[in-house]
Order: sequence, then C-alpha cells, then structure tokens
Amino acid sequence: MKNKILTVLGLLIIVLVVAWVVATPSEKIKPGDIVPTMTLLNIHGVDVTIPRPQSKYVHLQFRRFAGCPICNLHLQSFVQRNSEIESEGVHEVVVFHSPKESLLPFQGKFPFDVIADPEKTLYKQFGVGTSIFAILDLRAWPAIVNGNAVQDKPTGKPEGGPLGLPADFLIGADGKVVADHYGRYAYDQWSVDELLTLVKSL
Repeated sequence: MKNKILTVLGLLIIVLVVAWVVATPSEKIKPGDIVPTMTLLNIHGVDVTIPRPQSKYVHLQFRRFAGCPICNLHLQSFVQRNSEIESEGVHEVVVFHSPKESLLPFQGKFPFDVIADPEKTLYKQFGVGTSIFAILDLRAWPAIVNGNAVQDKPTGKPEGGPLGLPADFLIGADGKVVADHYGRYAYDQWSVDELLTLVKSL
C-alpha cells in the first residue's frame, strides 16, 4: 500500500512539473525592454495606444477571464482609486482572455481601458502564461472565497481556461518597461498601494 501511495504521489509530481513547464512562456518582458508602439481596441471600440504619450506611465495589467471573481475583487480597488492613480500620471489598461461580449456586462463599467484578447496574442507577446498552481496555491484561496462572496460578482464560463496567471507592467511614455511583476498564483499582483509607491519612487 505504501509503495502504491508513493507511486501515485510521484506521478502526480511529474504531471505538475510537466504542466508547469508547458504552461510557462520561455521569454518574458523585463525592465529596460522597449515595447513597440501598438494600437488596440478597448471593449467599447475606442483606440488605445501603448505607450501613451499623454501619460507618464501605462500600467498594463493581465487578468484572467471575464467571470473571474478573483480578478473582480482585485480590480474593484483600482476602480475606487482610479482618480488617485491618474493623478500620478498613470493610465490603467487591463487585458482579459475573454471576448468583449463577455466583458461588457461587468468590466464595461470600469473607468479605464479594458482589452479583450481571447486569442491570447498579447499574453504571448508579454510572456504571460498559465499554471495549475494559479488556483491550487493556498495563498489564492482567501481571494477565491472573498471574490465569490461578493453579491454582484461577474459570472460566466472561464474562457481561455481557469489557470491563467496575472501580470503587471509599468511602461513609460517612451515605451520602456520600468518595472514588471509576473504572478505565481491567481492573486499575486500589484496592489494600488504598491503601484503608487513604485511610481512615486521613480
């Protein structure tokens, strides 16, 4: 019995390691890299240019799917403090791997740009991957519970899969990546306070 348990555990570890290797992009963006100018359409059909010459910085966030309660929990703090963020010269751009039809009912109310990237083109460009640990990591569980407890939480199937990882990039007006953060689990990202502290230190 003991040998069978050890065998099963060994196979499970191998599966997890293989899943992590396959899901992790080989190339990631790092501070000092230059993001080429690109024009995207937000979910309302308005052009969004990155980098953004009229702002000191673009905070480019990669989230998960439209109905992700964890993402909604996190982004509510950015919604509530958006004017404070903008006063520091930061423009928020948030990317989801869901189609705009899924995003509009909830994220369509956000006071900043939301980008639909169901083909994960931007995720690949910025090296943002997936991991089975996105939701298995115990540090994500409080956010999962709290996010699902919100009365007006978004709903819907997890387009693009439920194992997406978050990522944050602070991009200067010249296109240079000033700072980055690749999340290791679903609720591993910059808070508003961390973002503002970073910007004020530059």
